Amino acid sequence: MRQLIIILLMIFPAFGYPANVVVSHAIALRGEPKYAQGFEHWRYVNPNAPRGGYVTYGARGSFDNFNRFARRGSSAPLAESMIDSLMTSNEDEDNVLYGLIAQTIEYPDDYSWVIFHLDPRARASDGVPITADDVVFSFNKFMTQGIETLARLWEGITVTKIDDLTVKFTTPQKDKSTTMQMAELRIFPKHYWKDVDLSEPLVEVPVVSGPYTISDYSMGQYVVYKRNKDYWALNHPTQKGLLNFDFVRYDMYKDDTVMLEAFKKGEYDFRSEPVAKVWITGYEGKNIDQGYIRKEEIPYSVPKPMIGFIFNVTRPQLSDRRIREAIGYLFDFEWSNTNLFYGLYKRELSYFQNSDNMARGLPQGRELEILNGFKDQLPPEVFTQEFNPPKTDGSGNIRPQLRQALSLFKQAGWQLKNGKLVDQNGQQLAFELMLWSPTYERVALPFKENLAKAGIDMSIRIIDSAQATNRLRERDYDMVVGTLGGGVYPDNMLQYEFHSKYIDSTYNNSGYTSPVVDALVEKIVQNQSNLPELQAYGKALDRVLLWQYLVVPQWYNDKVRVAYWDKFSRPEVLPTYGVGLESWWYDEEKAKKLPRRNAPN
Repeated sequence: MRQLIIILLMIFPAFGYPANVVVSHAIALRGEPKYAQGFEHWRYVNPNAPRGGYVTYGARGSFDNFNRFARRGSSAPLAESMIDSLMTSNEDEDNVLYGLIAQTIEYPDDYSWVIFHLDPRARASDGVPITADDVVFSFNKFMTQGIETLARLWEGITVTKIDDLTVKFTTPQKDKSTTMQMAELRIFPKHYWKDVDLSEPLVEVPVVSGPYTISDYSMGQYVVYKRNKDYWALNHPTQKGLLNFDFVRYDMYKDDTVMLEAFKKGEYDFRSEPVAKVWITGYEGKNIDQGYIRKEEIPYSVPKPMIGFIFNVTRPQLSDRRIREAIGYLFDFEWSNTNLFYGLYKRELSYFQNSDNMARGLPQGRELEILNGFKDQLPPEVFTQEFNPPKTDGSGNIRPQLRQALSLFKQAGWQLKNGKLVDQNGQQLAFELMLWSPTYERVALPFKENLAKAGIDMSIRIIDSAQATNRLRERDYDMVVGTLGGGVYPDNMLQYEFHSKYIDSTYNNSGYTSPVVDALVEKIVQNQSNLPELQAYGKALDRVLLWQYLVVPQWYNDKVRVAYWDKFSRPEVLPTYGVGLESWWYDEEKAKKLPRRNAPN
């Protein structure tokens, strides 16, 4: 009896039992979970999919460790998948989590705390039970050695072990988003990770909580993951029809051309093709002609982030909004789409492309009311014009755009003299575009030529992925290609990308901060469960960011282009917010028809 009272006091101090407490198998940020208690599997999987076989992927770059959360170095592909979280998501819903290591979740209507009841079957990869001690340890590990932005985000949260299978987080933030962040906590088996510094690269094979462990590797060259035959959740409703391969291998490549040729020769099984020219002209040869390799475009019209040439606005020569706007006039998307992309792309128009949160037309209603509160801090165009990137006739003649760009440069104090755009001190406007894929160079070169017409020197530097990672962490670049925003709805991730509190986050590629953006992002975080307010603040943020010209918008596609050796089968149904690649399986009968090659059939 005494023990029961102690437990109750820990759960509900002073017996202050909240009026409404939810105990559930799932939690949804907005609305209700689609899958009810006792569901058997996700809608888009084949629950009877055979498990077995070997899949080999190619990846560009290298790796030097197996710790996805290290603050330096480059981790192996798929390293994060070795660590399970308390609850897990699916591709059919946005921001909905279902119990995995945690069997159920319990929380009050004010979100001041959350309790997880662990599944007693949960085990680490070495068979040791996963308990509340592992959960407490994992949270504290993240707070002291993990990603620094998480420690700031979770400031003030405390965690308490109630019993071996019950753990409580007290969350002063008192919002549902924070509750869900606790549900997504990755769980590190304490008995192994207590001797590991999470902030440092890990070069030995770890004990993990997820379904796959490393069975073979050559550091920086390849890594083989083997599904743990004793993985406790193999037939869990959230895993049924997934985890279908016995072995998953990643081979590393330094060069895109070599990587493509290796695929066509049979060195690996599957690739997603991001380059339009390669998709149209690069897939030829006997293995394609004879049907051993299949090409397919899978519909993928889900909301997308802004993809673009991102300015580092902390660089003095790029800090002026007019300079960034002018540079945008000199990227000829229409010519590029016709001559480089075979007309396969559409232009990016929003940080929330293909969603209901795009800021199109002029602001009105609640969005206008929000923006009016910051009117004296915003450019007039926010209220008077719909944002659209500059458009050319596609002929390659950009004289009208060049005139507009030079006018903006002049307003900002730059003049074209002797073929160079210079400031009042005679210093030429110059910046470097940092790339880590040579395939992007063919896109950047016409941009560079157009900039040269305005007297601007844009150099192009191609570096390897390890160097890129370090330079991104240090914000040691002028311009990069990257993504910002995105999601079905504006979410908490926007804090890392735009809020001044997280200016040191590697997600904040632009380095831009402003009190207006801070205020809008904070309201987005506060209104995650209030859809009308969330959409109004999302549109307002989209509009404000667009008119700051933080990026030169690039392009997107409504399909995912994939090529694969014909050894797979898959469900007929696609998920709502994905293409369902994780639900594919090895088809032994198809594999028998393939020729002998280096990658296992």
